[in-house]
Amino acid sequence: MEMLYAITTGILTACGLYLTLRGRTFPVVVGLTLLSYAVNLFLFSMGGLTTDGAALVNEGTNIADPLPQALVLTAIVIGFAMTAFVVILAMRARSEVGNDHVDGKKEDHE
Repeated sequence: MEMLYAITTGILTACGLYLTLRGRTFPVVVGLTLLSYAVNLFLFSMGGLTTDGAALVNEGTNIADPLPQALVLTAIVIGFAMTAFVVILAMRARSEVGNDHVDGKKEDHE
């Protein structure tokens, strides 16, 4: 289970970083979203992955740590708000500049 989480986090980070370095705004937004998903998986895995953890605490049972779950829930809400803000910002930049390049310059196809 830990190996699957590590590979998935690594793939999400690599894809997010690749898309963040693209020249257009939509891949940058998708890349930032993938990076936030990778951070969420990383935070969740830092709490220790237990498959048989009890949701309610009883004496002598293996319990799941609630702090990483709370951090991930908070990060999901913040990530959604950040994504909505960046999409609106990209739409406004597209309407004012006339293209969707990150630096605002047009491509030369010569």
